[in-house]
Amino acid sequence: MRYQLKEQIALRSWWLVPYAYYRRGTRNAFGLKKEEFELLCRCDGRQELEESALLSALAERGLCAPCQGAGGLTPWQRPLACENRYFPAMNWMITGKCNYNCLHCFNAADNAPLMDEWSLAEAERLLDQARDCGINAFTITGGEPMLHRQFFEIMQGICERGMYVEELNTNGFFLDQQALDRLRSMGCLPLIKLSFDGLGHHDWLRNRQGAEADALRAIRLCRENGFQVMVQTNVHKRNLESMLPTIKRMEALGVNRMRIIRTTEAPRWVCNGGAYTLTLREYFDAMVALLARCKEELEYMELDIWQLLTFFPAQRSYRLRPVLCEAGTYRDTIPVCRGNRGMVAVAANGNVFPCHQMSGYYEQHSDSLGNVKREGLQKLLQSGRYLDEVCTTVGVLKARNQTCAACPYFPYCTGGCRAVALALTGDKLGCDPSKCLFFRERYEKKIAEALRDYHNDTPIHT
Repeated sequence: MRYQLKEQIALRSWWLVPYAYYRRGTRNAFGLKKEEFELLCRCDGRQELEESALLSALAERGLCAPCQGAGGLTPWQRPLACENRYFPAMNWMITGKCNYNCLHCFNAADNAPLMDEWSLAEAERLLDQARDCGINAFTITGGEPMLHRQFFEIMQGICERGMYVEELNTNGFFLDQQALDRLRSMGCLPLIKLSFDGLGHHDWLRNRQGAEADALRAIRLCRENGFQVMVQTNVHKRNLESMLPTIKRMEALGVNRMRIIRTTEAPRWVCNGGAYTLTLREYFDAMVALLARCKEELEYMELDIWQLLTFFPAQRSYRLRPVLCEAGTYRDTIPVCRGNRGMVAVAANGNVFPCHQMSGYYEQHSDSLGNVKREGLQKLLQSGRYLDEVCTTVGVLKARNQTCAACPYFPYCTGGCRAVALALTGDKLGCDPSKCLFFRERYEKKIAEALRDYHNDTPIHT
């Protein structure tokens, strides 16, 4: 009997992860046992296989099925051995250019405009390299990515190679019916992550008159066309009072998820709006008060309050964001940031970073971890400074940082966010002050009081 991989399954191998598969449309790979992988490698629709309990079990899991036709796998499905470490995703800044001049842009080391951009030929080479390294999912960002003249060709190139666009970060200015139709026609249906910084305040932070009207138009249009929308909102002293009306408007527009982010001390924001920065305590206190009001106002829209919690009104529950390890799951070998360990951040000039939120600081201090355009992606995913940084473990952080090592909450926060620690302390392995404040002042208790009758999915036992 001939068996063939199901059309949404692709087999992959990496250093240290030799037996795995992707399921189309899902970012991370799933592990397999050696015998499972080897049998699935023979499920190409052409080889005769003996029926077995293992083959039946793989079919029941939706990985393969009896082949009735001529058989054969697509290029994406065929087993691929990647000579590098496992990275399933890329956060790719295809251009640094932007039609706005945002006061807080974390990609910038100062107020100079970012002019770097990937040419189409460079982009095609990177996409080939990404495919060969086993990259599966992309977050496309900028600058304003849709300002790139070959934006749609780049999106098409991702899809043609069997990879997919998971998220598109945009200010919404270029989103119109024609653009959405073109994305849909190529099978590209990313989560649209739109910036919106408060009713009556968006134009100021984006430094562009009419930005608010354009963003609202884009949100409506995306939802009318069935695209999932996540709104990202920077909060500071000027727009704090607009948060609840903004949240209510976003839910009324059908936004699926909203993320509120404390406008943090990135180099450009310090220059332009540092006086409006909420201290960590002001931010936490304001957000706890906001949550108490949201409990009565929200019906379904998920609310992600940066560094504090994710709020699920439909399920009447929440997850504490500072709890990066649930009780009993800590181990010294966990990466200092699991998000960075799974997603390569590539800038418009080709530089790589642990995450784009750290890129302005790295550029300001001429701290280079490698450049894809000069060195190639696979080399950077084999060895070097970039790999050393993103593979740094919490055990190393703990050994370097006596404050964290002595803290009873370290097994929960694992030192916190590296971008925040770097921005506020200048130390890549320093304490994240936001997590220290959260646990020291027992904000989990203040949240529980504000969200009575809601279930905490991440309890703290200490």
